[in-house]
Amino acid sequence: MSRHSRVWLLAQVAIDATLINLAVWLAWYIRYELEVTPPLGEGFFYQPYTAYLPLAIVLTILAVAIFRFDGLYPLARGQTYLDEVYTIVNGTTTATLLLMAFTFFIRPLVYSRSVYVYTAILIVLLLCLERAIARQVWMMRLRHRGVGVDRVLIVGAGEVGRAMMRNIVARPELAYQVQGFVDDDPERGQMDIGRFRALGGTENLPRLIRELPVDEVIVTLPWTARDKIIRIINLCQGTGVAAKIVPDMFQLSLSRVAIDDIGGIPLISVRETRLSLVDSVLKRLIDLVGLVVLSLVFTPVMLMIAAAIRMDSPGPIIFAQKRIGRGGRGFVTYKFRSMCLGAEEQVGELNGLNEATGPLFKIRNDPRRTRVGRWLRRTSLDELPQLWNVLRGEMSLVGPRPAIPQEVERYQEWHKRRLDVPPGITGLWQVSGRSELTFDEMVMLDIYYIENWTPWMDLWILLRTIPTVLLARGAY
Repeated sequence: MSRHSRVWLLAQVAIDATLINLAVWLAWYIRYELEVTPPLGEGFFYQPYTAYLPLAIVLTILAVAIFRFDGLYPLARGQTYLDEVYTIVNGTTTATLLLMAFTFFIRPLVYSRSVYVYTAILIVLLLCLERAIARQVWMMRLRHRGVGVDRVLIVGAGEVGRAMMRNIVARPELAYQVQGFVDDDPERGQMDIGRFRALGGTENLPRLIRELPVDEVIVTLPWTARDKIIRIINLCQGTGVAAKIVPDMFQLSLSRVAIDDIGGIPLISVRETRLSLVDSVLKRLIDLVGLVVLSLVFTPVMLMIAAAIRMDSPGPIIFAQKRIGRGGRGFVTYKFRSMCLGAEEQVGELNGLNEATGPLFKIRNDPRRTRVGRWLRRTSLDELPQLWNVLRGEMSLVGPRPAIPQEVERYQEWHKRRLDVPPGITGLWQVSGRSELTFDEMVMLDIYYIENWTPWMDLWILLRTIPTVLLARGAY
């Protein structure tokens, strides 16, 4: 754990302890000053807050200890807000019941039972509210400055190494900052993957750990490299850097492994990464329902856009272009025309202005765009006619960006996995940075989406697309 992470953890414990004490004081105030609850039987009378101070101190220690054993300090990477809420509710209930049983056995007529109830409710409310604010505001700001972020080196750029990279890209809440990767394959060790720098072979690790700010080394080498893995672990232990190893299950991610048993004998099978028949039907139903809703909402908008294009520049309203869909099959996609006539013939003349990486071609201030086209591309409304492609089953509402044939011809082998599902109007790449991402990062997000697809992920991406489009983040 980095120094910043330890500071953040101590601050989190201090904040929680303060809020627990605040909850006890509020519970006492509600019970005795506001007199929300009448006295419960003979022997219960007004108690000053000083009588509850020992209870507040013991409850704070007990709750923090239970939270620690339940995994709240530190919260494991990848844990969701609901996981935090569950831990808080469970820990608070356990601590309150234990303290209530102890105090009622020692001093049964001192503490009001309603104070315990109010305290438990207030602790849950305050801590959950604080966690929500921390996730939405402070945590993102602090992590942007490097607080609470672990800086890592990845050893190995094979399938497992790239799986680690795409999970880090897709889930910024994991709070990993990759300094780069090493690989003894001459080609992989010298070729950057998106934002991740290639730093040569594993022989460079001692120098890299010495020169770069590194908190962890994540080893993704296959089991056949056992001796090399041991040397890397010994190196990390000698330099005070944490070493973590990704278990190599024949180069498979855990999301692709299914475990069954026969009479207690475990069987490990490989799940197909492509969507199953049931998943495909469910995804199609989501598309059709969403298509009806979006058509009702955007039909007047599309009519106004068509009129604006007609008045702005000569040429057709709809631009048709061949794209590559699921399984490498070609289809024609439709968009509102955002460029002048003959724009495709000018690509060769503008190659020097290309700002995209990999096989993509994008220019931030593309001179071929019309006045209406600049606005359409910034808001992504030029893609509304693709609803017709969704109706025909050639595209989905959510999925990888549809590629043109020239791009697919330049794909590396691992890039082709994004063709396992239908392309989408929006996708994980769009809500994670859009044109600000490199091509490799876009592909990583697409593969992450394919491997982890659920109906809730589609709904989450569709909801996140709304603010992304309204704020025009990363669009050009």
